[in-house]
Amino acid sequence: MTVLRRVVLALGLPVVLVAAWWFASAGSTDFYFPPLATIVEVFPETWFGSRLTDDVLPSLARLGIGYAAALLLGVALGIVIGSNRWVRATTEPLLEFLRAIPPPVLVPILILVAGIGDTMKVLVIVSGCLWPVLLNTVEGVRSVDDVLADTCRTYRIRGRLRWWHLVVRSASPQIVTGARQALSVGIILMVISEMFAANSGLGYSVIQFKDGFQIPQMWSGVILLGLLGVLLSVLFRLVEHRVLSWYHGSRTASEEP
Repeated sequence: MTVLRRVVLALGLPVVLVAAWWFASAGSTDFYFPPLATIVEVFPETWFGSRLTDDVLPSLARLGIGYAAALLLGVALGIVIGSNRWVRATTEPLLEFLRAIPPPVLVPILILVAGIGDTMKVLVIVSGCLWPVLLNTVEGVRSVDDVLADTCRTYRIRGRLRWWHLVVRSASPQIVTGARQALSVGIILMVISEMFAANSGLGYSVIQFKDGFQIPQMWSGVILLGLLGVLLSVLFRLVEHRVLSWYHGSRTASEEP
């Protein structure tokens, strides 16, 4: 019954909104806001053909590479910065300056540096996804329990064992929080990067449909991006529960009377 209730709560509002959109737009004659039925009708022929391999998969590949690079770089730098008070004090002004720069502003600069190929698009994704991971990792490392740190020193747990079993494990809830935030940022930047000097990708296709006044196809691209966002969010939650099963289990046990 609990699982059924969760499914109803998760799908209830989206179903209501889609139904409202369907009936509200059923008689629409506005060129720019076609009926949802028309958008659904053109969806399969638009995205289940050659565009799946030419646009959708390349976009997801760029997102995956950029997101993975941001995770690795953000966690590594975050552990180093968060573990050393002097390094943190030295780098904090620079980090505050860099994270305040909107990643889309960097697109023209990255085009000059890396060209208009896939490298530029991946770097745009990395430039936005890095900061949530880095800053949350720093805070996670800083909040390592002092008692656990003293216990490690008492039992002479040093080096790689200390880093992995104390620092990374204690900071992992914060790291996962940053990774979740970075995923949504990465999807946005994936689309933005493909709107500049591109010849493939979801963002490129949506712009091409707009310029060609193929409005139902344009809306179908917007819907596809939303569906991909939901799918990636669900996959992330599954990975999160697997990685942090020990954390969620301890919280559940502590909340029980």
